Amino acid sequence: MRRGQPLLLPASPTFIWASLIVALLLDLLPLGRVLWMPDFLAVALVFWSLYQPRRVGLVVAFLLGLVLDVHQVSLLGQHALAYVVLTYCALLARRRLLWFTVPSQALQLLPVFVLAHAIVLVLRLIGGAAFPGWLIVLQPLLETALWPIISVLLLAPQRRAPHPDATRPL
Repeated sequence: MRRGQPLLLPASPTFIWASLIVALLLDLLPLGRVLWMPDFLAVALVFWSLYQPRRVGLVVAFLLGLVLDVHQVSLLGQHALAYVVLTYCALLARRRLLWFTVPSQALQLLPVFVLAHAIVLVLRLIGGAAFPGWLIVLQPLLETALWPIISVLLLAPQRRAPHPDATRPL
C-alpha cells in the first residue's frame, strides 16, 4: 500500500456480484452493432480480479464470457477465452498495479484491454466473419478512459467508516 492510503473495508459479495451483473446487463443492451462501445464486463472483471482475487477469478470470467457468447450468438468461447486471458493478466500484475495511482493503472491496463479485443477479433476472423472496421480500435481506449470512473464507483462502498458517529460522519 502507498503511504497515506486509507485501509478499505472488505467488499460485500452481494455488491461484487451486483456490479458484475450490472456490467453484464450493460453489455447485453440492444444497441445494434455499435463497435466503439466499451466492454463494461471486461472492465468490471479486471477491477474485481485486482481488488478481490479470491472472489472473482478465472472461473467467473469464463462463465460470464460464455453467457456473453450465447447472447451475442457468436463463436462459443471467444469472449470466454478473452475474459480468462484478461483476468489472468490482471491477476499476474495485481501486486504491481495496486502500488500505482488510478490513472497510471489505466495506462498499464491498456495493453491488456488491447490483447483481449485482439483475441476476440482474431477468433471472429478465423470463424469467417468480416472485418468489423477500424472503430473497434476505440473500445480499448474507452475502457482505459472508463477505468478511473469505475474505480471510484466500485471502491466507494469500501471507503465508508465501519461505525459512523458524530465525529466520523462518513
